Amino acid sequence: MQENPRFFLDLDVTMLPAYWAAACGELSDADPVMAGLIAAYPGASLQSRGDVFGTLARSIVGQQISVKAADSVWARFVERVEEVAPPRLLALGFEGLEGCGLSQRKREYLLDLAGHFVSGALDPGHWPQLDDAAIIAELTAVRGIGRWTAEMFLIFNLMRPDVYPLDDIGLQRAVGRHYLDRDKATRGELVELGLRWRPWRSVATWYLWRSLDPVPVEY
Repeated sequence: MQENPRFFLDLDVTMLPAYWAAACGELSDADPVMAGLIAAYPGASLQSRGDVFGTLARSIVGQQISVKAADSVWARFVERVEEVAPPRLLALGFEGLEGCGLSQRKREYLLDLAGHFVSGALDPGHWPQLDDAAIIAELTAVRGIGRWTAEMFLIFNLMRPDVYPLDDIGLQRAVGRHYLDRDKATRGELVELGLRWRPWRSVATWYLWRSLDPVPVEY
């Protein structure tokens, strides 16, 4: 089946972000703790799937559950739908998504997202030219997509280098563990620490996530 160009961006998903090596060097120079995290995971980096709809759908599936639980539900979801594409979800409908571990609300969100793509209300073709704030504003106008989901899209699909998801539980826990010797960091503490990581906060966040889980986070 030919892919609808509205649902995909022309990205070379086999390549590392062009900025990754420079970002790692600057972060290591600025922060010895971050230097240790970067050294602990050589040869690994953020990668984009290139699949716009799939990234957003996976982010919705992963809302408010653990990475392990999200992976399990996503696998069941993919098995059910067979093709993660807006027309397919709309063809299955609400009842067709039942039984794969999705809450009623998440099924509603996924179908609403699919409707936005099919209607053209969301058009990813112009997103590479927009700044982060403009893309967040456009995405959060869709039901079920909050700021966190939009930030995951910016990091994992568009691979924007300086996204800093302050409300992410994993980020809060990793900063608490590595910098504060306690369970979680406050929002204010995250903001302050993040100043030393600019303009590479996506990279810093990725390594902090990586430190919590042997399997890299992906959306």
